[in-house]
Amino acid sequence: MANPTIMDLTQLKAARADREQTDFPITEKELCERYEALFTAAVNDVLREKNLTRQTLPNNIMPLRDTMKVAGPAFTIKGAKNLQIKDEMAERARMLDEIPPQSVIAWDTSGDDESAQWGEVMTMAAKRRGCRGAIVDGGVRDTDRVLPQNFPVFVKYRSSNGMLGRFRISGWQEPIRIGEVDIFPGDIVFGDIDGCIVVPRAMAYEVLLRAEEIANSEGELKKWVQQGLTTSEIVERGGYF
Repeated sequence: MANPTIMDLTQLKAARADREQTDFPITEKELCERYEALFTAAVNDVLREKNLTRQTLPNNIMPLRDTMKVAGPAFTIKGAKNLQIKDEMAERARMLDEIPPQSVIAWDTSGDDESAQWGEVMTMAAKRRGCRGAIVDGGVRDTDRVLPQNFPVFVKYRSSNGMLGRFRISGWQEPIRIGEVDIFPGDIVFGDIDGCIVVPRAMAYEVLLRAEEIANSEGELKKWVQQGLTTSEIVERGGYF
C-alpha cells in the first residue's frame, strides 16, 4: 500500500521524461521542406482539431525578416542570467558541436530581457552543422552580419549585449518551456511571419498531411468567394472564415 505521507510523482516524472524519437515515413529533410511550404495558421488549425490550443510561442518572438520561414526538429537549449564566466566558452563549443543536421534551435532563456543569445559567429557555426534556423526567446546582435547569411532567426529583441558575464547556458537537448509551451528535443518547431508553433514529434507527420489538405482546400474556398457566393452559402459548403 502506498504511503499517504509521500508524494507520488510517477505521472509527473513520466510526463517530463525524454520522449522516444519517432521515425517518420519520409526523411526529416522532406518533412522540414513540406512544413516550410505551408503556413503556421494551417498547422495551428490542425492542432486545434486535436484539442491542442496552446502550442504557439509568445507572439513577440518574430523573424528578423518577414520573409523568413523555418521548420525542423527542435535542438533545445536552456539558460538564464548568470554572472559566472568560468568555462563558458568551452560549454558553448560543446553545445554547438552537438547540433544535428536539419535541426532548428529552440532556446529557452528563462525570460531573459538583457542579453543577445544569438549573433554572427553563432549563425556561422550553426550553419556549418547543417542547422536550419534558430528560435530564441531572447535577443540577437550583429544583426547586419546575421541577415546576409540567409539563416532564419526568430527573436524577441536586438541588443549589443553579449552573453558573457550576463547569461549562461545550463544545458541542451532537454525538455524546455517557452511561454506556455513545453518543447522536447525532436519536436517540430515551425516559424513564419505569424510567429512560431510547436508540433509534438509523435504526431508531426499526421499533422503535416492534414495541414496540406487544409492549405489545398483554401484554393476552393477563395474560388467560392470570387464567384460571389454569400458567406452563409460558403459555410454551408464547409467553408470557414
